[in-house]
Amino acid sequence: MDITVASSQRAVAAKQATSTIPIVMPIITDPVRLGLVASLAQPGGNATGFATQNHELPGKWMELVKEVVPKVTRVAVLVHPTYDGGVQIRSSENAARSLGLRLQTMNVERSEDLAVAFAEVQRTRAEALIVSSSPLFYANSARIVEFAAARRLPTIYHQSEFVVVSGGLVSYGPDFRELFRQSATYVDKILKGARPGDLPVQQPTKFELVINRRTAKALGLEIPQALLLRADRVIE
Repeated sequence: MDITVASSQRAVAAKQATSTIPIVMPIITDPVRLGLVASLAQPGGNATGFATQNHELPGKWMELVKEVVPKVTRVAVLVHPTYDGGVQIRSSENAARSLGLRLQTMNVERSEDLAVAFAEVQRTRAEALIVSSSPLFYANSARIVEFAAARRLPTIYHQSEFVVVSGGLVSYGPDFRELFRQSATYVDKILKGARPGDLPVQQPTKFELVINRRTAKALGLEIPQALLLRADRVIE
């Protein structure tokens, strides 16, 4: 039996290519909006998996910015509107408003747009940066982390790889390794006869906070002890 395991835009392409071969999506931002499933509870069709869209994440990122840089007033956020339909933009604006922060949204649709976004971050004198969820940003992780380091800009990322691999400051988001492990259980169920359309699309239950103290020291930041104690991983 054939099964396709695909995330993000590859899952969209797989769905366009077949309506019969089962598709398991370890990471997908909004499968209903993308037309991959009828609903999260009852996907129908041939696709199911794990939706990573979370309306509360932008608020968590804003709170982390305030904890890391208590006097911050101006925050920039990189967003990929096509990827998430603007959900992270709206959530970020609401979170910033509730925390009394001035938010500058940088829309990035292609890698080529990053240079313009970086220039705008500098022009507006942002005191911190948030990099929201998108495969586009992940593909440019080294470039984004290098920019943040060069500008001595405290930055919060969505994926731990930005911190663990590229040397970013702080990340908070779903544990993607756990999502892939859980996706394997869906593959197993389908191989044993379950229909993808009968398996509900689940949302992440495990999130991880990762802090790079080496980067914090390079930026002249002292990470609060309370935040370090909450972290799942601390890179010394």
